[in-house]
Amino acid sequence: MTRMTNRASLLITVAAGALLLPLAAFAQDAQPATAQAPVAGDDEIVVTAQKREERLQDVPISISVVGGEQMQQSGASQLADYAAYVPGFQVDNAGSPGRSTLSLRGVAPIGPSATVGIYLDDAPIGSSGIYNRAQTFSLDLLPYDVEQIEVLRGPQGTLYGASSIGGLLKYVTVQPDLNRFSVRAGGELFTIAHGSDAGWAASGLVNLPIVADKLAISGSYARRKTPGFIDNVLTGEKDVNSAVQQGARVALLWKPDSKFTLKLSGLWQRTESDNFGILYETQGSPVPLAPGASWLSTNSQLPEPFHSDFKFVSGTASYDLGFAELASTTSYSELKILETSDASRVYGVIWGGLANYPANLRQKKWTEEVRLTSASSNRFEWQLGFFYTDEDNNHSQVVRALDASGQPLAPFDPFAIVGLPNTYKEYAVFGNATVKFGEVFHVTGGLRWARNDQTFTQTTQIPLLGLNSGGDGKSSEEIVTWSVSPQVNINRDTMLYVRAASGYRPGGPNIALPGFPATVTSEKVTSYEAGIKARFLDRKVTFNAAAFLLDWNDLQVAQAFANGINGLVNAGTARSKGVEAQLLIQPVPGFSVGGNFAYTDAKCTQTTPNCTDGDQLPNVPKLAAAMTADYDWALGGSTRAHVGGAVRIVGDRISAVASDPLSVPVDGYATFDLNASLTFDSKWTLRAYARNLTDSEGRITTSVATVNPGYLSTVPVQPRTLGLALELAF
Repeated sequence: MTRMTNRASLLITVAAGALLLPLAAFAQDAQPATAQAPVAGDDEIVVTAQKREERLQDVPISISVVGGEQMQQSGASQLADYAAYVPGFQVDNAGSPGRSTLSLRGVAPIGPSATVGIYLDDAPIGSSGIYNRAQTFSLDLLPYDVEQIEVLRGPQGTLYGASSIGGLLKYVTVQPDLNRFSVRAGGELFTIAHGSDAGWAASGLVNLPIVADKLAISGSYARRKTPGFIDNVLTGEKDVNSAVQQGARVALLWKPDSKFTLKLSGLWQRTESDNFGILYETQGSPVPLAPGASWLSTNSQLPEPFHSDFKFVSGTASYDLGFAELASTTSYSELKILETSDASRVYGVIWGGLANYPANLRQKKWTEEVRLTSASSNRFEWQLGFFYTDEDNNHSQVVRALDASGQPLAPFDPFAIVGLPNTYKEYAVFGNATVKFGEVFHVTGGLRWARNDQTFTQTTQIPLLGLNSGGDGKSSEEIVTWSVSPQVNINRDTMLYVRAASGYRPGGPNIALPGFPATVTSEKVTSYEAGIKARFLDRKVTFNAAAFLLDWNDLQVAQAFANGINGLVNAGTARSKGVEAQLLIQPVPGFSVGGNFAYTDAKCTQTTPNCTDGDQLPNVPKLAAAMTADYDWALGGSTRAHVGGAVRIVGDRISAVASDPLSVPVDGYATFDLNASLTFDSKWTLRAYARNLTDSEGRITTSVATVNPGYLSTVPVQPRTLGLALELAF
């Protein structure tokens, strides 16, 4: 560690502590400001879960909302940072932002595609095909230009279509303001324990009204440099897992009159990691990888970089017809990913050298959705829609043969080349309606018909053996999904509901080899839940809870065939059941205490070659919880202060089903976070935060390392992180 870095780290630590500790102590005796509004009052939370704006407490779906200000206040920079505040939501980061697996209510993606749908405003993101590793590459936006994140639990197939069998993650971005010129800019310094360098972040946003009440444009840019904290004991390199994220967004809002609205936006985000944030541990009784080495160590022989580039443009035009609103959303997205794994201990032994394994993924996706949504009514509301998507994807993998110095080694290089170009098209029509039998009893129901057509080509080359083979496959499938949700409104602040719904994860063409099934069919989920949404004691207490049971059929799993090659088959069933609860107490203005809890029991319910009846599903904690406390008050004059804290708890998990000989237990962990801020003249804000203050050695995921035999591959919780940020807004 250099003297400069030592001084920077010390400065950040002292400054953060100086802001956190005195404010926390002062808050114990301070009187709350009477003018301060309650934190995140539910009257102010509007969601679009049913593709129309509604109060969160009125929607008969289990939903959590995380606000953009909440993310910034806590120092959160990626999905894994705030997932624990959403009951039943699991984000298994695979060592880099944008390299994460999402699951809700125990519906973990044990197959090749995603189980949690992702939307960016009104458009779906990510591939629905089975050859594009959509379960691994989830959009992980920098939170600077995000208004809020909505997490919908349970199948959302009726309104949101394929690959939302566990639920939906929806990014809602900041929209241009038609009347107010504004600027927001900020900078941040932070340190991560066990690392040698300081990290930094910078961001800026400008909103410019062009024609008052009619036309405005906004633009933003953010960049974040995260220092590494994992050392390579084999090469001697320190802090090998540093990463840079940067992104930009432009948005335009045009309202020429009271009836027509046009929204245009473009977004770009890039992630560049020097190496995966993965450490290796010995199996059995863990011992250091080298004498004196910390547990935050790797022994990879070659670099394992990760690069992701995401581009997105969309346009939504809507027109108020009086009796209904007609809206059309068109979007186009591109995702380019290059990840490289060290395969020296698997392939390099063949030629007595080194080997790496670059994998390239290219996705291009067009979507179009047209909706006709009725005006709000106290009797009957409805919505009709048409959806179309067209994907063109290519997933290629190469095994490179290298000598001991890392140079290509003839005649072995390249040792193997595999290409999987594929396409996915889907057409769907859907409808949703709510019948209101007075103010007390409402029934919401929906139906969706969808057809998907897929093609793929597989090419396999082993130049040394003169092997050059290939094959084609195609599939077509029609699916119907539905939902029904009766609700009883006891009063404006208390609602009871039950919900039954279905969803699906598309199947597709199989590996083109003799003896393989030509296609695999869609996975299907049927869910049943009962819930309550209530506020009482003069709206000082908010309590939302739901109990659910979810049946999962026709699981898509890998199976070894006689020729020793794995293919996909539909085999087995599973069931997930559990309880989720959220509590928010706001006894006085400015002060809030909250908590959430999730119990999830997800198991296989049929014995197959891949799973035994009763096996717990992988990477699903039975217990998860979080507790938060926040206090905001006036210090005097135009200065306000805020302090907050949180405890996040993730229970024990298992890396694979228990009957899998490669399964290993993954211990639970807990982390403690603090944050504080001072705001001057409603313009300048100084923030300090501490994430994982106790430096807990938590494991997000652990599994047997396929490319490093004899070791476990672990993604650790980010060590203690202390940060200091300054923001100007006017």
